[in-house]
Amino acid sequence: MADERFPPLPLETVPSPCYIVDEGLLQKNLEKLDEVREKSGCRILLALKGFSMYAVFPLVKKYLQGVCASSLNEARLGREKFGKEVHTFGAAYPPEDFKAILRYSDTLIFNSFSQWEHYKKVLPPDKKYGIRVNPGYSEIKTALYNPCAPFSRLGVSVYHFKGQDLSGLSGIHFHALCEQNADTLVRVLQVVEDKFSSYFGQLSWINFGGGHHITRPDYDTELLIRTIRDFRSRYPHLTVYLEPGEAIALNTGILVATVLDIVHNSMEIAVLDTSAETHMPDVLAMPYRPEVAGGYEPGSREYTYRLAGLTCLAGDVIGDYSFDKKLSVGDRIVFYDMAHYTMVKNTTFNGINLPSIILRKRDGTLKRLKKFGYADFKSRL
Repeated sequence: MADERFPPLPLETVPSPCYIVDEGLLQKNLEKLDEVREKSGCRILLALKGFSMYAVFPLVKKYLQGVCASSLNEARLGREKFGKEVHTFGAAYPPEDFKAILRYSDTLIFNSFSQWEHYKKVLPPDKKYGIRVNPGYSEIKTALYNPCAPFSRLGVSVYHFKGQDLSGLSGIHFHALCEQNADTLVRVLQVVEDKFSSYFGQLSWINFGGGHHITRPDYDTELLIRTIRDFRSRYPHLTVYLEPGEAIALNTGILVATVLDIVHNSMEIAVLDTSAETHMPDVLAMPYRPEVAGGYEPGSREYTYRLAGLTCLAGDVIGDYSFDKKLSVGDRIVFYDMAHYTMVKNTTFNGINLPSIILRKRDGTLKRLKKFGYADFKSRL
């Protein structure tokens, strides 16, 4: 590998394609999050929607206070494999799943007052219940990821609170960030307070949601800590939760792929044994251009290639990259930051096998946790 974003490893010894998550890098992220928790007094949850690799839960739960789930399966995984607090939010709860969701959850968050009213009569008193609010303000530029965009289905606007009986509800949840720094939280939090603080006296907890890029090198952790501490000084009766989905596994994993063929159509195109469509779908949905080991901006080095996926989707293109050396069939390509929102979102479209999942232990040894094949493809149909 061309640089040190990820500790060197013998690429020829690992299967292709495969995700590799580094336990040491993961622990560094967790230590930073634990520092935020200790200095601010908040509680931090692992967002399973971004990272559900339960093989590392024994490490993660040493530092975090629980998980947040978005479905029955995530809530069950959190209860069975993590074993601490399980907070569940659903845009709507299917009736056939609700009893099980309730059984696996400690805290249940409703997306509307109509859902709350529908289920409140069957809710046991030994659990906590909350409502998701929509502050109507965010600084997210990609509409697909903006839960506060116009006509959003997510969260209750402040005008819906008028005349509502909040008895039985002990907290509120808001989510208005996506891969953003602490200064954005400061501005969002001011809007939340302006609109909803009159209801805080009836509550015991508040969840600041996700999108906090806490483990990014330029993240202002001191501002985050001050912001939470100041908030808690104004509302000392409220327990503050964060659920930073990406921050837990940010920059802790890679995706290793292999060049299968090189074709020419006005430029050199390297066809890989991986795919944006199946193995890193946010490349197409976000969209974004992932970093590649030894890969630079197109045209900046002597050899430029389009890295393309294996599927029949015409737009299955990962991006254009320049290299110092020519690519050849059999070369390994390494994509950075492939631990979060990859394994949880990938598919078997075209019958393409899912990548193997490998954990690099802190002593440097590699342990293959998952190998996928025909049975995994067939079982989904």
